[in-house]
Order: sequence, then C-alpha cells, then structure tokens
Amino acid sequence: MNWVEIFQQHTRGLFPGLLGIRFLEATDERLRAELTVREDLCTVPGVMHGGALMAFADTLGACATVMRLPTGAQTTTIESKTNFLAAAATGTTVTGECTVLHLGRRTCVCQTRITDAGGRLLALVIQTQAVLEPRPS
Repeated sequence: MNWVEIFQQHTRGLFPGLLGIRFLEATDERLRAELTVREDLCTVPGVMHGGALMAFADTLGACATVMRLPTGAQTTTIESKTNFLAAAATGTTVTGECTVLHLGRRTCVCQTRITDAGGRLLALVIQTQAVLEPRPS
C-alpha cells in the first residue's frame, strides 16, 4: 500500500491540504512530510504560527496511527504537548518526522520532530491518539 499517495489524496481539500502538507515517506519506522512556510501561516510577519506547527504535527501523528489501525478502526487525538524551540521563517520549508513510541489496543503515542532545512529542531511534539474500534454496521 502506498501510504504517501493515500494521505496526499485523502487530505486534498481538507485542513492538511490547506496547510500545504506534502507527504514524503511512510515506512514502518517513520512518516515524513514537509510544509512551506507561507505568510498566511504566520503570526507576525515572517514567523510561522505555533498553531500551524502543531497542526502539522497532529496530522502526521494521526496518519502514522492510521497506518497501524485494524481494518475499519479510526483515530482521534486525545492529548498533545508541544515544545517550541526555534522560529520557522516565511519562505522556508519545514520537515516533520513522526515515529510511533507506543501502539496499544486503545492508544497510540507518537513523537514528531519538526526541523528546518538545516536540521535545526524547531518543535518537538508528543501526542496520544485514541484507537476507535469499528462500529457495528
């Protein structure tokens, strides 16, 4: 299954598509995507809004969880914590790399590192996704 194409197609026209997330890699070890910092994603001129960084990481955590769900199950974020470490400037590209730290029957815990093109860590996000069992038809 080509998760990169699936995520890119399924997020088109939705909030992740509006952000401009471009999925790059989806393996058992990690999910990687990138995002160009546009002025409309900034809080003050030239600085990406923290909420946009969080939304980027939240999308990656949800997608990393979806890759591991049983057929018919869904997920939703139930907790997220972000450490902001440096600013992302307009016109730059940021990369998110998400790894699953824990996958249980009811929860999935993910860590997303967001870096700039030089590898500088901009934000570290730990989130918990609920695993929602399929509803009976």
